[in-house]
Amino acid sequence: MTDAPRRRRQSPAVYRRRRLAAGLLALVVIGLVVWLVAAPPWRSAPTALDTPAPAESTPAAVASPSAPAVASSSPSPTASTPTGPVECTAADITVEALSDKGQYGQGENPQLSIRLTNTSAGPCTMNVGTSAQSFTVTSGSDVWWRSTDCQTEPSDMEVTLAAGQVVTSSAPLTWDRTRSSVGSCENERPYAPGGGATYHLSVSIGGIPSAGTASFVLQ
Repeated sequence: MTDAPRRRRQSPAVYRRRRLAAGLLALVVIGLVVWLVAAPPWRSAPTALDTPAPAESTPAAVASPSAPAVASSSPSPTASTPTGPVECTAADITVEALSDKGQYGQGENPQLSIRLTNTSAGPCTMNVGTSAQSFTVTSGSDVWWRSTDCQTEPSDMEVTLAAGQVVTSSAPLTWDRTRSSVGSCENERPYAPGGGATYHLSVSIGGIPSAGTASFVLQ
């Protein structure tokens, strides 16, 4: 029998090259495994467009249609329109002259008063003090007496009159049945004739005169 062919013995250099190639292959495989675990190909890195979508906000309330505005008969307050009561004018106030009686016996002195009515639709203010009041007693065209001729210590009193409010003098003014004048306040003054003579009282307040007179008779 012939001997089997002998296997060629590899040189040491060949073995070194094979071990080096096997080592490199192992490193490549390990690196590939690590890359697959750390960054799998289906998980792409974020880009500028991959920002989170904004959270859905609550819709703003939508105003429902309102009824058409109704025109007001009174103007809206402006910077130049006073918001409080205005000063009373002659168009707002009715002034009346009053006497406590229609006829006075001998020795009776007439008691005279003023009545005011706010006939406007709103409140107004005015001075109702004695400084703003005037009483005048006449007989025909003859002026017998004026309250302002010998008035002492006149005073002011500012009040607000509500719409429709009626006010009357808190205390009547007494006429002593004499003729007045500025120069006769400290002197004897003549008495007005009685015997059935008729006299008329007219008044004013704040420059607003009474619409008529109050008539009375002196005995």
